[in-house]
This record gives sequence, structure tokens and C-alpha cells, in this order.
Amino acid sequence: MTNFTSLGLAEPLLRALATEGYETPTPIQLQAIPPAMEGRDLCGIAQTGTGKTAAFALPILHRLANNPAPRRKCAARVLVLAPTRELATQIAESFQSYARNLKISVMTVFGGVPIPRQERQLSSGVDVLVATPGRLLDLVDRRALMLGEVEVLVLDEADQMLDLGFIHSLKRIAAMLPRQRQSLFFSATMPKAIAELAGRFLVEPVQVAVAPVATTAERVEQYVTFCNQSEKQALLILTLRRPEFAKALVFTRTKHGADRVVRHLEGAGIRAAAIHGNKSQPQREKALAAFKQGVVGVLVATDIAARGIDIDAVSHVINFELPNVPEQYVHRIGRTARAGLDGIAMSFCADDERPYLKDIEKLTRNKIAVLPLPEGFLAAAAKLPKPVPVNDDREERGNRHDVGRHRDGARPYGDRNGRSHGGRPVESRPQGVRPDGSRPYAGRPQADRPIGDRPMGDRPQSDRPQADRMRDERTPHGTGRGAAGAPARNRFGGKPGQGRFGGGGNGGGRPRGQAVND
Repeated sequence: MTNFTSLGLAEPLLRALATEGYETPTPIQLQAIPPAMEGRDLCGIAQTGTGKTAAFALPILHRLANNPAPRRKCAARVLVLAPTRELATQIAESFQSYARNLKISVMTVFGGVPIPRQERQLSSGVDVLVATPGRLLDLVDRRALMLGEVEVLVLDEADQMLDLGFIHSLKRIAAMLPRQRQSLFFSATMPKAIAELAGRFLVEPVQVAVAPVATTAERVEQYVTFCNQSEKQALLILTLRRPEFAKALVFTRTKHGADRVVRHLEGAGIRAAAIHGNKSQPQREKALAAFKQGVVGVLVATDIAARGIDIDAVSHVINFELPNVPEQYVHRIGRTARAGLDGIAMSFCADDERPYLKDIEKLTRNKIAVLPLPEGFLAAAAKLPKPVPVNDDREERGNRHDVGRHRDGARPYGDRNGRSHGGRPVESRPQGVRPDGSRPYAGRPQADRPIGDRPMGDRPQSDRPQADRMRDERTPHGTGRGAAGAPARNRFGGKPGQGRFGGGGNGGGRPRGQAVND
């Protein structure tokens, strides 16, 4: 039987693997580690939960252990790109576990964390940097990171990178990297767009595929239940009340939908938490930790946030809403049946989602078994709390017609018809004029007036337009020149007034379609 020792890994790595209890390589590890250790470029196709992280982390650490080098300021020897914060965190934790017996530094950078702190951490250099593309480019543009020293590049979950609109960022990052480097490329699926992306990054790569493209995990039992959209909330509650659903992951298509599901579950006495792009980084970490520790038994997630959720004991995946991109189904159900365990995936399908189901079955080449509604469902559902209306987003964004109302429906400061909540008309008067006709700052020198009351031409430096302030904040003493005398540049590396890619505008935008959550 092949074991990790036979692969020729460095002795400190073997000791770390023994501590972790790893003995036999998975198929993707067995096929990917040897060519990666030889320095070859590699394109690996494997589903989530098959051990992809170790397949690239172990040969990289073996390389660093055998070729030690001093760290260079604001530089990294290894760059690992991941689409989401959670996946980046998971990858970094794996690197740290395998490198426990090596003097190798590992760092993660992603959005939701103060960027000055990351700049300070990068100032002394790092061996392995795990990053999301958006924050990585922010650090590059702020000159806190240089990519010219990268020896190994890893793209993990490449298909999700494209789904999130990171293609422009990836092209820009690739242009900054040394031509002489090793590149490792991993994806769960291989559509045409992914093959084209691989061609841009890889040179004569070794192709590794441990399963047919776009097939789902063999150990996952898959079922679909047809129901009306309005019945899904009740069906979910009745399903999760069954004792075998000890730790379930529920997927929705939208962020607001995830929050709505959580509120309804908690109203029915089921402890749940949501994780999605609108949550702050501490909120996401807290929800994930509570789910791992069993404090909450249900985690409701969107497709983006679920990448990187690596929890071995997830017993069930429930598709509260079917994904409109069939490849996402593969990623979703891959959250269960991990580490050799079995898992069950259930999908709730409304009439308008049947085309999505058809696309999924076509992609996976698998006919999903139909599970009928439970016996006595209508009677049981009638006893449950009234569900939150489907496709009603007014709760999340606020009903604009009710803004400023008292509980009795009256408006405290008058309505559009010019009437106060007491029913009397409100006299119209110029802005800034008191009811008695006086002006609050009449007769006072302009220097004594609040900033907001000064004419535009008299505003102090701190109240100038944002573009001017940003330019001076980037240069010493507001001179408009860099430390070395070079012309000042905006946060995206261009001249003031240019966008990230040299176009017009104030440079504050991102390329069309690029993700902003991370």
C-alpha cells in the first residue's frame, strides 16, 4: 500500500502528518504530489473534500524545507489565491498544521480586516501568503506587497473565481508574477472558460483528474422534493426537527433569503445562524465556530460564503433553493460526505425551479430520486408559525413608506402633504431658517460657523473634495510628490484622476463583474 513515506516528503512533514493521523494519500494527493515535487506545472480536477489542499501544500512545504531562503521585505515566496475568506482561512490553517515542525511563516489577507494591520505584517516578508484577489491587489496598489519574488502560484477553486468575477483581477495578478515560476491550478469542474484560464497560467502542465468532470460525490445520497414555493419554510422546519439532522447546512440563492430562513427557523425553536457576504468578518467567524462546536445545529449559507466550510460532521445538505448555475450544485453537496463519511443531500424544488433541476441532472449525469412530501404535511404545516412571505425583501431594506413613522402610524416631523402628526399644516420656510424667522448663524463671522455652513470656496483643507484629500494623504506634506520625487499616484497605482486600469474617473471603481465582498 502506498503511504506518504513512499512519496519522498521531508521528514518534518511526515512527522506532522503522523500527528494529524494521516497515513494513506487520497487519489488526488497520490497523483498530484510527485509531479508537483518535481517542479512541474499542474492542473488538478477534483471535487471538494478529496484532499486538494494537502495535494498542493505538501509539495510546496517540501520545496521550502529543502531550499531555505531569507524573507524579503513586502514579498512572499508562495502565493495561494482563494475565492473567499473562509477558504483562505482553511488553506492557511492546513499549511500551518503541516509546517508545525518547520520554521515557515504563513499569512492570510482578505477583506473585512483593517488593511494597515496587514501592511505591518507584510513589511518583514512571508513564506506562504494565502489571499483573496481583491485585497491582494489593494495591498499591491498601496505598495505594501511586491509579487516579483513569488516562486510558486496556486489557484484553488478556479471555477468559483470565474463565477465571482475575479477574471480581471487574475489577469492583472498574472502580469505581475515572474515568468519563471511553478503554477498549480485546482478546480472542481472544467468548463471551457476554466480551460482557457488554465492555458493563461500554466506551461505544459500535468493533467490530474480523479473523477469524471462535473460528477458528484459517490457517497452522497441525493433526493428532491417537489413543493410550492410557499411550502418551503414549513417543509424545512419539519425536516430539521427530525433527530437525524444533527448538523445540517442549508443553501439559499440570496443573502436576504438566508437571513429570512434563519429568522423563521429561530421562530420555530431551531437554533440557526447565517453566513453570507453581507456579514462582517467577525460575524462570519462566530457563526462558523458556533456551527463547528454544535452550539447551533443549522448553518444557512449562500454559495459564495460556503466555499471553505470544511466540517467533517455535516450530515445533511439541504438546497432550500436550487442554484441557477448547475455547477454550484456540485460544490454545495460536496460539503457533506467528507473525510470518508456518508452524507445526504436534499433539494426543495418549486415549479419555477424545474429547469434548474433538469440542468443539474444533465451536468451530473445523475437522475435525482424523488422524495414525496411527508405524510400529513399540510396538517403539520398549519400548526407552524406563519412563514415569512417569499420574495418579499421589504423587511431587509426597510419599507420606505414607513420610515419615520410612530407605532401608531403617525409621522413625527410631518409628511409629504406638509402636515405634522398633529394634523396642522407645517409652514414652508427656507432651509436653515428657524420658525420665528431668524437664522441660526446670522451676524456671526464665517470662521465661527460650522463647516457645513460655509460656502464651498471657504472650506478648510479637511473639507475639500474626497479626490483631493486622497491624493494628499498618499504623499508627504500634501506636496503631490512621492517620497522619491515621483508623481503622486492614487490607490490603484494610476495618476490622480485615473481609474484602476488607466481610464478616467476618480480611480475608486472595480472592473465590471469583479466581486467586492472579499
